[in-house]
Amino acid sequence: MRLDPAGGKRLDAGLSLAESYELCRRAQRAHSRTYYFSTRLFPPEVRPHVHALYAFMRYADEIVDNPGAKSLEEQLCALEAFEEETLAAVAGEEVPNPVLRAYADTVRVRGIDPEDIIAFMKSMKMDTRVFRYPTYEDLAVYTYGSAAVVGLMMCRVVGVADRRADVHAETLGVAMQLTNFLRDIGEDWRRGRVYLPLEDLERFGYLEADLERGVVDERFVELMRFEIRRTRRLYKLADEGMGFIPRGRRYPVIVARELYAAILDRIEAQGYDVFGQRAETSRLGKIRIAASSAVRNPGEILAGRLIRRAGVASARPS
Repeated sequence: MRLDPAGGKRLDAGLSLAESYELCRRAQRAHSRTYYFSTRLFPPEVRPHVHALYAFMRYADEIVDNPGAKSLEEQLCALEAFEEETLAAVAGEEVPNPVLRAYADTVRVRGIDPEDIIAFMKSMKMDTRVFRYPTYEDLAVYTYGSAAVVGLMMCRVVGVADRRADVHAETLGVAMQLTNFLRDIGEDWRRGRVYLPLEDLERFGYLEADLERGVVDERFVELMRFEIRRTRRLYKLADEGMGFIPRGRRYPVIVARELYAAILDRIEAQGYDVFGQRAETSRLGKIRIAASSAVRNPGEILAGRLIRRAGVASARPS
């Protein structure tokens, strides 16, 4: 089940809340094998909220990434309508979009700040008018809404109470998005976008004309090494906040972090050629990463099992 806002196919407005959450799960499974893999490691009471958060973000993303015949102005109008419907759903109004019914429930149950939703939608709307970023600081304006606040939302979803974790969650969100940018350079170019700061291209003498032709030479390799080093520094900063995540819910976040960081390893392993092949981790590779993360965090696995058993026991009639 793939979300396709531009395809004209309406989602079933008659779904129950449970069915709406299930639709979100199916959408995440269809759109993101890596993120879905790590989501399945969360306790059952957390998973539906992760599915809903992902489906909400994906729905907005599809409006601008796969717009069909929609013009930029029409994409902007669609995003504004989606934002309006989202805020209405969060405020308790009945809305027809089942993704938003599930997401609004998650927002209320998990205490997500509506200001983070507005920041996210602001960045989505930037994709209809901003196609180049002169500096890294300019790009950071975009990634705050498109990635950093997603980290904040995930904090609330997994039950992080200590706000000292926020900066680390923001940083992890940005690191993961920068990883996607590096993997998807060719795909983004075909959509008319360049998420590499132009100052970085200039620094290594790499031209947009080279991007168009998919040139992989020493200039491009040095550019990618530079971007990968910066992204890995962000992952290390994010790691300092893992201890704020409640026991039993930390392991899936660690696995997600490792899976996305492994994309950088794949880019290096294929000689930095992100034009000719997509840097992906195989299912066996995902299992190996999950296993190695478990070995490094044995207490997390035990804590997760104890929490789940306690939840089952408390649900039994006395």
